[in-house]
Amino acid sequence: MAKQSRLEGQRRKSSYGPCPALPGPILQSILPLLNIYYLERIEETALKKGLSTQAIWRRLWDELMKTRPSSLESVTCWRAKFMEAFFSHVLRGTIDVSSDRRLCDQRFSPLLHSSRHVRQLTICNMLQGATELVAEPNRRVLETLASSLHTLKFRHLLFSDVAAQQSLRQLLHQLIHHGAVSQVSLYSWPVPESALFILILTMSAGFWQPGPGGPPCRLCGEASRGRAPSRDEGSLLLGSRRPRRDAAERCAAALMASRRKSEAKQTARAAPTTRVTRRSTQESLTAGGTDPKRDLHPPATSYEAPGTKQPPSAPATTSSASASSSTSSSKRAPASSAPQSKPLKRFKRAAGKKGPRTRQGSGAESEDLYDFVFIVAGEKEDGEEMEIGEVACGALDGSDPSCLGLPALEASQRFRSISTLELFTVPLSTEAALTLCHLLSSWVSLESLTLSYNGLGSNIFRLLDSLRALSGQAGCRLRALHLSDLFSPLPILELTRAIVRALPLLRVLSIRVDHPSQRDNPAVPGNAGPTSHIIGDEEIPENCLEQLEMGFPRGAQPAPLLCSVLKASGSLQQLSLDSATFASPQDFGLVLQTLKEYNLALKRLSFHDMNLADCQSEVLFLLQNLTLQEITFSFCRLFEKRPAQFLPEMVAAMKGNSTLKGLRLPGNRLGNAGLLALADVFSEDSSSSLCQLDISSNCIKPDGLLEFAKRLERWGRGAFGHLRLFQNWLDQDAVTAREAIRRLRATCHVVSDSWDSSQAFADYVSTM
Repeated sequence: MAKQSRLEGQRRKSSYGPCPALPGPILQSILPLLNIYYLERIEETALKKGLSTQAIWRRLWDELMKTRPSSLESVTCWRAKFMEAFFSHVLRGTIDVSSDRRLCDQRFSPLLHSSRHVRQLTICNMLQGATELVAEPNRRVLETLASSLHTLKFRHLLFSDVAAQQSLRQLLHQLIHHGAVSQVSLYSWPVPESALFILILTMSAGFWQPGPGGPPCRLCGEASRGRAPSRDEGSLLLGSRRPRRDAAERCAAALMASRRKSEAKQTARAAPTTRVTRRSTQESLTAGGTDPKRDLHPPATSYEAPGTKQPPSAPATTSSASASSSTSSSKRAPASSAPQSKPLKRFKRAAGKKGPRTRQGSGAESEDLYDFVFIVAGEKEDGEEMEIGEVACGALDGSDPSCLGLPALEASQRFRSISTLELFTVPLSTEAALTLCHLLSSWVSLESLTLSYNGLGSNIFRLLDSLRALSGQAGCRLRALHLSDLFSPLPILELTRAIVRALPLLRVLSIRVDHPSQRDNPAVPGNAGPTSHIIGDEEIPENCLEQLEMGFPRGAQPAPLLCSVLKASGSLQQLSLDSATFASPQDFGLVLQTLKEYNLALKRLSFHDMNLADCQSEVLFLLQNLTLQEITFSFCRLFEKRPAQFLPEMVAAMKGNSTLKGLRLPGNRLGNAGLLALADVFSEDSSSSLCQLDISSNCIKPDGLLEFAKRLERWGRGAFGHLRLFQNWLDQDAVTAREAIRRLRATCHVVSDSWDSSQAFADYVSTM
């Protein structure tokens, strides 16, 4: 039992392995004789013998991969890291296994041998590797990946052909629907290809449709899942509860059909139609008021004839005139106002229409992936009309919140979907945003969503509507939302309030807006503000938020709005404010007072890039808070004013605080004098339990650091944890700096770097 426990403990350890590494001479002698396949086979035997092979795998990494891991990366197992990287290189053809005898063995398959170590796979450029993985010779490789792979990443995708997309469709079906992939991430896709982007989204959401002529899936239990659904199969896919397509589905299908039609024709006449459509769509989304009927002009769809009956307040006009008028009438009227005129024509269902334009629209749509995602289970009776205004944001009159989302599928008719979706620097067009929002509104398995710099603009209203619909779904698991963009049509605090109201069960919310945008602001003259059903003036209900991170654009922020969010977040444990500016220190004090009264569970508080030089009394108030365990003041200019008076007050507050465990003060120009004053926190008469201190980027010199170390030795304090010293002026006297770090390591764990302060200063001057 003791031996078994020892082996189990060895398996849990990291770095170069729990067992003693092989001696240097033995390692040098056996390394040229071993290939990775036999080395893999002896791994378990070596562990039982008490030997670690991690040094061999690290040596192979250095000699064959020729790259050095990031300093921020902690490699726990060099064997797994090497085999995962080896799999990717072989798959992309960037490494020649015949060039080194340690990689070549005819009795082993490189892909099959290394596939069981792959936890993360990256597909780049023109989908290299997708075709190879779905090929019949690599069937066992794909089956192994389906059980081992957890994260699938796409980087720098380019336009791909139909064959590559068909291979990707089969790959995603096996890895997501029949596999263990739980996270899909897309990075740096400046010009997304609509068909490919929608394919990745719909497959990630649990939908699958074989391409034209594609082979049936051998893993699907039902024959209906192995062939492309037709319009007659709507009842099999959707069930009986959704007999018709909703408004958002109609709009998305029409938009996509028009886009493909215009690309195929490549005429000067089709291009302006698409531009007018996107402009009118965005403007209709930025309208104010509570009237849910919003206008949209979908191209290449069935329009009413000039003589079609319209409401009295909306005279018949041509299509171009309707599109132009939508620009000036896109705002929503308040609920109390009289019904506004509808300058846009209505969009009738396509069934039963005999005009050539209808037939073209149906033909363009028949081969599209929307046939599956936005499939028609049944059509409304002849003559029934649907206003385009109901399509713009997807918020319809009625109590059914799923009207803009995916159809309610039976459990046996929907495949497994991922739980984490991340989109980094992937611009979302109107079609892409509508598709994403449509999928999100019923994506109940989604637990974490990251949308980073996607250029949402006015599509943020669609996102809010879809998140509100998702929150109303039974079994909704979304608990983390990360949203960042250059601009936002809503002020960041109003956007935060809207998100918290839409997702009351959210646990983690990270939101950042870099620049305030007046161009996208939906408020117009004569309108008091954005739509009340999105923003609202009512109090925010109690929510489950535990972590809130906010990055603000320039400009003073209204403290009452932030306080209203904090008051409703009684479970908040971590708060981070980046670049926040308040009109006065009193407003900042109001925020801190709210934290003290309403956020009793708050443990971690962080401020970054905030001017707190005039808020010294508020800082002291925080340091006296006996509930906080960690406080960060990063680049907050704390000691810019009255340092001689403020430092003793700050130290006295910290000495009387027995709950504060971590203090981070990077970038505050503490200097040698401030560091020596801070050393008094660890004196014998102090009740402080501080165990983590970050004094990076504080203009500290070697002699000041050495004196700080001597004071800690004199007071006899035991090891107090971690001390971070990055980017200080320790290179001015290397000998003294080494002596100071040696002394400090007797009392704490020191983390430092070899920073060239002179070069950093030169770089700073060169950018002035």
